[in-house]
Amino acid sequence: MNNNPIIMEQSEITALNRFFAKIYGYVAVGVGLSALVAYLSLTVFFEATLNLVMGGRFVIWGIMIVEIALVLFASTAAAKNSPMALPLFIAYSALNGFTISIVLWAYTGETVLLSFVTAVGMFAVMAIIGATTKKNLSAMGQALIAALIGVIIASVVNMFLQSSGMSFIISLISVVIFAGLIAYDNQRIRYVFEETGGEVQEGWAISLALQLYLDFVNLFLNLLRIFGSRD
Repeated sequence: MNNNPIIMEQSEITALNRFFAKIYGYVAVGVGLSALVAYLSLTVFFEATLNLVMGGRFVIWGIMIVEIALVLFASTAAAKNSPMALPLFIAYSALNGFTISIVLWAYTGETVLLSFVTAVGMFAVMAIIGATTKKNLSAMGQALIAALIGVIIASVVNMFLQSSGMSFIISLISVVIFAGLIAYDNQRIRYVFEETGGEVQEGWAISLALQLYLDFVNLFLNLLRIFGSRD
């Protein structure tokens, strides 16, 4: 058995890179599926989508409740390393693609493209920072999660106030929060790998992929609201 520390370190780096690749493979599947469903909903199945949306507010609320349930079930299944975690993640990604298509109706194609490209660029930069920084981001992550709870409460309040100014401010704060969470969640990938000695269960990969998927989608949607305020 070769105990050369350099070889061992190189081996660990290779294994870590494979773990990152697996997680980002799942993220790519989730984002790609959401984008495909959103595109089909706005083109091929536009009439069916329109009829469903015209079904009333209760239909939209019903879809949102199902989405929340899917996220909770997927997270629970991933924590238990259940084989159902991946199908639940895929189901959520598909359904979320439909709800995203409804949001996209309110914006021009140029705004959607600008928001998506900006989200991809920000995601890449923050992911690199999170994966390479030596500073522990745990405290920042906890603060961002607490801030996110505050934003959610403010968003619920604004549903009744219908303030465009407050909505814009919430979107700006949300962009900062999700950008920070992208860095934090990428650092968690490395920490999880190290804490498990490289023996990471599949559930962890799906759980982390789900977090990064949510970070990206929410970053994109909030950028869309910011850029779309000019539409």
